[in-house]
Amino acid sequence: MLRAARLFDGKSDRLVTPGVVVVSRGKILAAGSAATTPAGAEIIDLGDATLLPGFIDAHTHLTNPYIPDYRQQILNDQQKTVAERTLDATDNLRKTLMAGFTTVRDLGSDDFIDVGLRNAVASGKIIGPRMLVSVHALGATGGHCDSGEGFHYGFVKETGIEQGVIDSPDEARRAVRFNHKYGADVIKVCATGGVLSLTDDVDTPQLTQAELDALVDEAHALRRKTAAHAHGATGAKRAIRAGIDSIEHGSFLDDEALRMMKDRGTFFVPTLIASWWIVQQVDQNKLLLTPEVIAKARLAAESVGQVFRKAVEMGVRIGFGTDAAVYPHGMNATEFQLMVERGMKPIDALKAATSADADLLGLADRIGTLESGKLADIVAVPSDPTQDIRQTSKVIFVMKEGQIYRRE
Repeated sequence: MLRAARLFDGKSDRLVTPGVVVVSRGKILAAGSAATTPAGAEIIDLGDATLLPGFIDAHTHLTNPYIPDYRQQILNDQQKTVAERTLDATDNLRKTLMAGFTTVRDLGSDDFIDVGLRNAVASGKIIGPRMLVSVHALGATGGHCDSGEGFHYGFVKETGIEQGVIDSPDEARRAVRFNHKYGADVIKVCATGGVLSLTDDVDTPQLTQAELDALVDEAHALRRKTAAHAHGATGAKRAIRAGIDSIEHGSFLDDEALRMMKDRGTFFVPTLIASWWIVQQVDQNKLLLTPEVIAKARLAAESVGQVFRKAVEMGVRIGFGTDAAVYPHGMNATEFQLMVERGMKPIDALKAATSADADLLGLADRIGTLESGKLADIVAVPSDPTQDIRQTSKVIFVMKEGQIYRRE
């Protein structure tokens, strides 16, 4: 049995006091101030802390290292074997779990490293968060998700379906089927340009309406959810019309796009930490990027806070995601602070990383709340995070499926 001064169940508008969670065989038997202690139960008293559902990050890249020189980061894939990159990534998983994130949605990898890591975690070979993976992100030739963009012809293998590059509705369907065949839990698509890509503007649309319609239709037919990298409004609206499940980043969404998301129930995963981190590090001369990329990052950072505030005011469904690897792994909880600073109530930020993300990932029957029958994914932070959201970065206890990984 876990006991602390307070408990947030993942869905309520307030904390309860005291916080009690009864766990048996990896699942929650009871939770709340009225939960009773079974005879002979081991009691773990965490004192002046708050118990919460394990945090969820709906936008990570755990197979990628964080390297302050972005060009060197791109070359990393060419310099290391797949085996070495996979072993490196296990440290990213450990840091993420120890930060309190017991589930992640990983949105873009190479060489099926994400599939291998997911399977290794699930089988108990390595420790890490539960992973939903996307295999390759899908995008247009020369676009943000084309790994060959920015290099001269022949430097890397010319890209196609196997690397996630599509240029027609039929190729979109084939690429979805390819990813599904090789283990994708979710389909990720790049509907616009990006901040860190070398040859495109950040807000340009990069796939046609017909291509996105085909991609989302095929994914949903295979019972796979979809996520769209989309900074610009035009590309985002094409993805929303296609039935996309979430818009990632959304730096330049306009009022029409937000209304469409509100009406259709499309999630907005703003990844505020990504552009915030880039600008902060560039200003401190700690990050090496091209002037063009820096300019895009500044534009995105300036705009996304305003878009996020408006989305909150309009009642758009907000998910929690960070774009981990753009910043050092393990700092995921900084997103909570940025969400609150930009207009979200602390309790709603906590919901975004628990019950809301569980809905987005299609796992609400298993995780996201502290309720009887759910998996025992439980974290604890000092004091009251609704009074000081920065406490979410000071996790003192992590349990995943009943197993304790951190206890301070």
